[in-house]
Amino acid sequence: MYLTLRKWIKKEVDLDPSKNYIFGYHPHGIISLGAVANFATEATGFSQLFPGIIPSLLTLTANFKVPLYRDIILALGIASVSRHSCETILSSGPGRSIVIVVGGASESLRARPGTADLTLQKRLGFIRMAIRHQAGLIPTFSFGENDIFQQVDNSNETLLWKIQKGVQRLMGFTIPLFHGRGIFNYSLGLVPYRHPIVTVVGKPIPVPKLKAGETEPTEEQLLSTQALYIEELKCIYDKYKDVYAKDRKQDLRIVA
Repeated sequence: MYLTLRKWIKKEVDLDPSKNYIFGYHPHGIISLGAVANFATEATGFSQLFPGIIPSLLTLTANFKVPLYRDIILALGIASVSRHSCETILSSGPGRSIVIVVGGASESLRARPGTADLTLQKRLGFIRMAIRHQAGLIPTFSFGENDIFQQVDNSNETLLWKIQKGVQRLMGFTIPLFHGRGIFNYSLGLVPYRHPIVTVVGKPIPVPKLKAGETEPTEEQLLSTQALYIEELKCIYDKYKDVYAKDRKQDLRIVA
């Protein structure tokens, strides 16, 4: 079974199980099904591909207040993306790592088949966390994540867009209006369209060390590390786009 599923996750390099890592997952897609399959289950054989690395997929704290859904994500080992949760996991021993879907709600509103519009430029919190805990930063890109659902047109400045952004500001999350296929039809429903998701795990980005007495990285350290991270992410995309995104409408863009 592992041999048949392994093709859905690819690694650029082996990871050292004596170290901790922060995986940045891109793109968010509608509901990040690729992230769940790869990092919250053994569906793609993560533990055999990266022995000694124990990842915890993170989600919004608000999700743990939803009855039944809370029990499902807890059973999968998904944890809160709060600072306390991140620090607890990264401090709990070698190999313990976290997976953050960096683009969040803003990026989900841009998820459409054939595109890869990322919200990344202003996301520095996960980089700060990596430097503070000396955890390697690993860009991860999932080809096909945006292709398994269709989203209702919510172009900028439309009424729907304004409502969705208003909900996001008020609640911290938003709800894309989307559809997939049905169980007995291929035109309308909530079942994902039949499209492969191939996740490429990139090379760890080394993070600068803090000087004695320092507890927080400088702005220069954050931006220089972010630049290296973005460069590796783009390298992953450019290397595999003609293999796993042949039908793309445009190339990867960092839009915010």
